[in-house]
Amino acid sequence: MTLAEILRESANRHKHLCPRQVLGARMALYAAEILQLELPRTDKRLLVISETDGCAVDGIIAATHCRVGSRSLRILDFGKVAATFIDIPAETSIRIAPSPEARWLSGEYAPQARNRWEAMLLGYQAMPAAELFTVQFVQLNEPLAQIISRPGRKAVCDSCGEEIINGREISKKDETILCRGCAGGGYYRLQDVQPEQISFLNSAF
Repeated sequence: MTLAEILRESANRHKHLCPRQVLGARMALYAAEILQLELPRTDKRLLVISETDGCAVDGIIAATHCRVGSRSLRILDFGKVAATFIDIPAETSIRIAPSPEARWLSGEYAPQARNRWEAMLLGYQAMPAAELFTVQFVQLNEPLAQIISRPGRKAVCDSCGEEIINGREISKKDETILCRGCAGGGYYRLQDVQPEQISFLNSAF
């Protein structure tokens, strides 16, 4: 797929085209060039870890066809337009992010732009990748096999009784099995709900 085709697909997904979609698409294309991989992927050889859940992800998806549902895309929201691309068989990982100067350099590549936003939209498409991005070869903090885990594996939390899939359970020294929420890594806490609130919820659904 050409960049233009990728951006059309991304714009259809996103309802419009914005500069960060361009960054996401071009990050993916640059990663594929460095890793010598063809895009889009029809297998699970490429794993992408995105550091934002925003617009850039649509560009990454359009270029790679990696998806959360296929477990080939992970979101770790650090609030950064950056992503790590992992060639799974080779266990090679590269992190790509926009260069600090990219926003200001974009205008030089889009002299016809009417404003800063349009300069980024057009300039990001025209800038050489080496000027647009910084690249780092990185080592993941967790073993790749642990990140990918084993699809189909199941366990049951000894505390809440809910099923845990893909090897995400935590085994304690006393052989207790816990989900990450019950082990203290949850993102929510239970609320005290009054009987009348429960009645309202039941009637609403």
